[in-house]
Amino acid sequence: MGHGGNMIDELMTDHREVEEMFARIQAMTGGGQQLRDVVDEVTIELVRHSVAEEQYLYPAVREHVEDGDRLADKELEDHGRVEKLLKQLEKTRTDDPQMGPLLQQLMDEVAAHVQDEETNLFPMLRQACTPEMLDDLGDKVRRAKSMAPTRPHPAAPDTPMASKLLAPGAGLVDRARDFVTGRGKNS
Repeated sequence: MGHGGNMIDELMTDHREVEEMFARIQAMTGGGQQLRDVVDEVTIELVRHSVAEEQYLYPAVREHVEDGDRLADKELEDHGRVEKLLKQLEKTRTDDPQMGPLLQQLMDEVAAHVQDEETNLFPMLRQACTPEMLDDLGDKVRRAKSMAPTRPHPAAPDTPMASKLLAPGAGLVDRARDFVTGRGKNS
């Protein structure tokens, strides 16, 4: 988390990290605590990443990209589906027969979302924004990820203002819970 560079580079590095975590999951032969640890790691990264995108990427898309409202709304719908899957995974035991199909659904949803952002959204934004704007947004994204929640909150509002107001408090509570339980100690 917090790689440096402009917003697009930062978010693309996050995408590669999540893909690497998915590859680790696919390479696992069993379940148990090892699987739970990687699922928690994926959840933490995806939630932080989503919050940062909702606070800064999508508002920039709305402001600077033609038809930005429609594009941002579609991406937010993707986030909603992923967040619901993460919440289901959080409650599912690793030996539950639903764990595999839920993980596959998550990987498919995230892969489609990443593909869409990287082939459509990011090039449009790179064209519409100055390098300085993207660098400034990169700093804001890194700050947002450092304070973001680490657990899915699918009922939380996804508007930029609500997210900026609520995410730090939810993030503090989530990180306290994580500390007490040892969750995400590898993140």
